[in-house]
Amino acid sequence: MAVWRRKPDNKVLIHSDQGSQFTSMDWASFLMHQNLEHSMSRRGNCHDNAVAESFFNLLKRERIRRWPYKIRAEARQDVFDYIEMFYNPKRMHVRNGVLSPVEFERQQEMRTEAV
Repeated sequence: MAVWRRKPDNKVLIHSDQGSQFTSMDWASFLMHQNLEHSMSRRGNCHDNAVAESFFNLLKRERIRRWPYKIRAEARQDVFDYIEMFYNPKRMHVRNGVLSPVEFERQQEMRTEAV
């Protein structure tokens, strides 16, 4: 969905763990066709992809473990809402100047355009 919405011109780095869904040939094919580059942590070393590991930890702690989902569609919608309605536009992050990801990205784009 992110690829469809953003339509990136340049190669984008995708972080993941070593789950079977991220080591499959289907996933590799998808990445290649969407001009995405895979970044996977080494076995037993979560620090390789600390950003991704941190995000998934927050997602589980702040949302998934708090809600008993009855059906998959309900879980999918809730995770989407968490990411698109809270995490990206509102949740402040210490590592990027106490800005939300959307605001940080907006400021980076403004700096790039000014150069």
